[in-house]
Amino acid sequence: MVSKISPKDAQVSYKTAKLNGATYGYILAEPQGPPLNTIFLIHGWPDMSFGWRYQIPLLTSLGLRVVAPDMMGYGGTDAPDSPTFYTFKRAADDMAALAKELGLSNIILGGHDWGGAVVYRIALHYPKLISAVFSVCTPYSPPSSEYRDMARAPNFKYQLQLRGPELEGKIVGEEKLKQFLKGMYGGRTPDKQMSFSVDHGCHFERLDSLGPSPLLSEEELDFYAKQYAIHGMHGPTNWYRTGELNFEDEKDLLPKMEGYKFDMPVMYIGGSRDAALPPALAAGMEKHFRSLTKGEVNAGHWALWEKPAEVNQYIKEFLFGQVGSAKASL
Repeated sequence: MVSKISPKDAQVSYKTAKLNGATYGYILAEPQGPPLNTIFLIHGWPDMSFGWRYQIPLLTSLGLRVVAPDMMGYGGTDAPDSPTFYTFKRAADDMAALAKELGLSNIILGGHDWGGAVVYRIALHYPKLISAVFSVCTPYSPPSSEYRDMARAPNFKYQLQLRGPELEGKIVGEEKLKQFLKGMYGGRTPDKQMSFSVDHGCHFERLDSLGPSPLLSEEELDFYAKQYAIHGMHGPTNWYRTGELNFEDEKDLLPKMEGYKFDMPVMYIGGSRDAALPPALAAGMEKHFRSLTKGEVNAGHWALWEKPAEVNQYIKEFLFGQVGSAKASL
């Protein structure tokens, strides 16, 4: 049985920080002794800081301080209307500002989903700040000289719905949010249909008949719904409206991209049943890294929760073998 934190867990505290004019909420978890290093855990969609509930106890047991922010638009963090607040560059700048606020000159990064994409960008923009990176489900995609709309790919077609007004307009209020999240987290209709598919998005007509999520307790699902009800869905879906903004931001990175390799050790863990981010997308990633570890677990998109023991073992071995930050406590 893998340990996890609960919504009102005394092992962690909820903090806030003002970063580049925006208020961020974050989970802070301290190890028993002096921290050997600090790790920032960056979540994706539709998730929040609590999505790392199975990883936080492991990481503190390894002697690491854990900082898990609610990213822009989620939970205890501000949710501005404009997509300009949701770009990779803004996220990188804000996480660098949080490290400075906490007096840190060096951090480890972990990410999942959008958070996986973000951690690579933080490492690109602030390489001296980052000692190691791991990403669960999300492979690395380098900055490009040509804009490519992700939603043109069959596995990302759902993004068209998320960018538009329909989802944020229909998923309003705590009860409807709970239904939607239940479906995103594995709840099925009586005839085993899913309420979300990568080639369509949300099947709204199926929400009323969903059974329980196999991945969250009722208490956890209630916590998610209450946190999402603070801002609604506009902020979280703004991450899907940033494609061209990210492309423009990253033009400044292009001159150094020819032959560029990340110096710090990096690990990618794929979910073999992830419909949106299949491990095949990670083919050829190696050329961008001096030290890349690749792993895979038999899980869908919620690998952090579906296979927490296996994911945690990869993380533990990576931190021990590649980083050395946790050696003293192993």
